[in-house]
Amino acid sequence: MLRLCLHPRGLAPRIANLAEWRAHLLDRLRRQIAVTGDGVLSELLHELSAFPIAGNAHATQATMPVDNDGVFVPLTFITGEGLLSFISTTTVFGTPRDITLSELALEAFFPADAETGRILRQLAK
Repeated sequence: MLRLCLHPRGLAPRIANLAEWRAHLLDRLRRQIAVTGDGVLSELLHELSAFPIAGNAHATQATMPVDNDGVFVPLTFITGEGLLSFISTTTVFGTPRDITLSELALEAFFPADAETGRILRQLAK
């Protein structure tokens, strides 16, 4: 998902706040590497860090102001319906009974503002 999100031929051109979102994702990845020492994640960090952000014409568009006090970083997409802004929550299974769940993390995205919620409800109809 990190590759898809940050790759210039993936979602990156549609992310209005690409520089902010990219910094957030790379910081989360650095923290995960610090905890796990995982070499594969280190290689992924190196790969993702090399993806360009300059030249993203959409990223220069104004995004909705968000007063988040540094608690979260919204993900703001540019769509034909307008800007859609999301916050995310991540659930990590810290003490699973089954070893296959030990690395499972679920990330869910929710509307960050009333306008995004309205657009999503309208699209769902």
